[in-house]
Amino acid sequence: MAGFDTKALNKITYGLYVITSSHEGKDNGFICNTVTQIASDPMRIAVSVNKANYSHDLIKSSGKMNVCTLTEEAPFDIFTRFGFQSGRNADKFAGTQVFRTANGCPLLSGYINSFMSLEVKDYADMGSHGLFICELTDAAVMNEKPSMSYAYYHANVKPKPPAQEKKVKGYICDICGYIYEGDPLPEDFICPICKHPASDFSPLE
Repeated sequence: MAGFDTKALNKITYGLYVITSSHEGKDNGFICNTVTQIASDPMRIAVSVNKANYSHDLIKSSGKMNVCTLTEEAPFDIFTRFGFQSGRNADKFAGTQVFRTANGCPLLSGYINSFMSLEVKDYADMGSHGLFICELTDAAVMNEKPSMSYAYYHANVKPKPPAQEKKVKGYICDICGYIYEGDPLPEDFICPICKHPASDFSPLE
């Protein structure tokens, strides 16, 4: 990617969602910022999912998912629960009351203003991600609270990294805040938390 500044991609505006899925008795959910309406007739919604995510396999197997639109009231705990652990070895709905929509997928009980139930109609392998092209099968608005944007999350929800007593050479993930100690950052490095590439890291100041 030499020759242009990939940080320009960070200027694209995004919403933040919890995508839930269920297959053969296993529920899961993950934080997603890549949900887009791509057609109105027929109604089509595209959801891009990192293939390293456990939910990618659940959605591909079941062919269904729910998109839960987070509000600005969503606390950081929602992001740690659904974004900073893998459903392969953790029950992300443990200790919570699970509500379900007609498609059988879980629905968050709070901190959302709407949901969409989707049925997968097509799939495209995009390399690091799989692109699910979906039909809208159900949807509802719960309230009129403002939706959380990616920018709002970074400015108001994500904790700021602690001040370093001594200068440490390293890089911080612009997405989730993970700190890589060392210099240089390998070009093929993948964030172990959010699975974003080295291009989404910035030098520690």
